[in-house]
Amino acid sequence: MPITPSQLSRWKQQHRPIVSLTAWDYAIARLLDQAGVDLILVGDSLAMVALGHRNTLPVDLDVMIHHAAAVCRGVEQALVVCDLPFLSYQISIPEAIAAAGRVLKETPVQAVKLEGGSPAMVETIHRLTTLGIPVLGHVGLTPQSVHQLGYRQQGQTADEAERILQEAIAIAEAGAFGIVLEHIPAPLARKITEKLPIPTIGIGAGPDCDGQVLVTADLLGLSAKTPPFAQVYLNMGEQIIAAVQSFGEDVRQGHFP
Repeated sequence: MPITPSQLSRWKQQHRPIVSLTAWDYAIARLLDQAGVDLILVGDSLAMVALGHRNTLPVDLDVMIHHAAAVCRGVEQALVVCDLPFLSYQISIPEAIAAAGRVLKETPVQAVKLEGGSPAMVETIHRLTTLGIPVLGHVGLTPQSVHQLGYRQQGQTADEAERILQEAIAIAEAGAFGIVLEHIPAPLARKITEKLPIPTIGIGAGPDCDGQVLVTADLLGLSAKTPPFAQVYLNMGEQIIAAVQSFGEDVRQGHFP
């Protein structure tokens, strides 16, 4: 049976760590699902790792739906969550409902992810979840706010840490089934994880979250630049270059075909 948001909540209570990675196409998604990943995020990070943009801002809803549909074709078990892209949900609640509704109507995705924990965003999350749309929250470093926040670690001061904590609590109270904690100090992530009844998924947030997520391109060594909190488990980039060079040499020397 496919994994559901409620199953993630049960795993938090059982102290069963949640494994999450990103995907942007059928091929990657199929392999992640076969490897037993619990949650596959169709992240707007695909703007950089798949489409070559400098940040996540250029992708629109049509692009995210296109990639989400491809990812879902490769998945049988994992919970698939799709990022709502920049300005598809921040302008008004009706536009957020329409954007999330399109994702769920046009793809088999089970949930959407929204960045931020401002009062307006909390109200948006509340309205979406009231309508039966599962929402994954996201606080700390929020990449769609790159021009305001940059890519520095968030929550380093006492005031910042308290703001992020209160945002996380409000998001949980609004009905989100989980929350991503990105690039915040480990003690803050641990405090949030202990206080929230919903699962926390960390990325650069230390070891005490209920689960961990990485951008798959970072894990596989395919990113042009790897974040300081990521870990390369396989340098596929170098392997691909070597394989292509071998193929090229065989062609030039008449050894292939």
